[in-house]
Amino acid sequence: MTEKMRQNQLFNPAGNDEITARTIIKGSTTGLFNLNATKYPWAKSLYQVMIGNFWVPEKVSGLKDDARMLHAELSVEEKEAYKGILSFLIFLDSIQTVNLPHFSDYITSPEVNLVLSIQAYQEAIHSQSYATILESVVESKERNEIYYFWRNDKILLERNKYIGQMYQDFIDMPADKTFFRGIVANFLLESVYFYNGFAFFDTLVDHMKMLATGRMIAYIRRDELTHVTIFANIIREIRREFPDIYDEKIILSMMKTAVEQEIEWSKHILGERIPGINGSTTEEYTRWLANNRLAMLTIAPLYPDAVENPYKHLERLQDPNSDKGNFFETTVVNYTQSSSLNGSWDF
Repeated sequence: MTEKMRQNQLFNPAGNDEITARTIIKGSTTGLFNLNATKYPWAKSLYQVMIGNFWVPEKVSGLKDDARMLHAELSVEEKEAYKGILSFLIFLDSIQTVNLPHFSDYITSPEVNLVLSIQAYQEAIHSQSYATILESVVESKERNEIYYFWRNDKILLERNKYIGQMYQDFIDMPADKTFFRGIVANFLLESVYFYNGFAFFDTLVDHMKMLATGRMIAYIRRDELTHVTIFANIIREIRREFPDIYDEKIILSMMKTAVEQEIEWSKHILGERIPGINGSTTEEYTRWLANNRLAMLTIAPLYPDAVENPYKHLERLQDPNSDKGNFFETTVVNYTQSSSLNGSWDF
């Protein structure tokens, strides 16, 4: 029988904050954020990057141009994909914002709790970003259609229910097995589910369409990469500290399900009539991406034949040395409103 997990006490005077006693989960700390003594250096590094990535959606310009383009230049298929994929991204960030504290309540490392708190804040910013896009680009009568796209789309509804249930299982029964599955679900959500959506918006940008939406997505993608890294590190620490909880078979099984879901959804929402991206090539991309993400966990490829990213334009857009990269990504790479981080959290 799987072991039930105990939620952290808010204040535990009998706790031990010594680094030698600290573990990623199942520790016994006082509840004090002693950030001058940290066990996990990757959390310190991520903190500095995440704070340096601070941005707000109101600073992204050009959304009025996107509003004109949405109705005047996008094809029927591109419009439908724009709405459906935006709806899925809205759901993903919504559920992350609300759910992350449930998992953080069982993490017994203050430095990791800290970066999870920043992640939850960033997910909330992403939700506000989508609201800004809808308010600026989409007519008011279409906004609820996008928010609730899943009400009339069976495939998207099943996707949302699958993810939601994975998290709900842990909330309802916090145990070793449900926690590990929930952590893996977080990793898959951040590292796979988001990225096909990003690929669609990047493809529009590659065809000089919806540039402001693309800039907003680029900020979000930059944040999500740090979130992928957080959960990859948490999974690795669980493997090292709690090998009885770690289960590679679960990771592989859930990754396979995620890939199958992404392929089905992409073929459904993209079809074969959008220039530069379609269901067939997205199938190749998703398998390649899955291998890439498994490598972060030092797990062998699930799809040995998927050795190359078929979407070369994604690499070009994310390369600031390329012409289009300079046009599109330079602002995203350089944009920060935080002050210098020299000396911050420095010990």
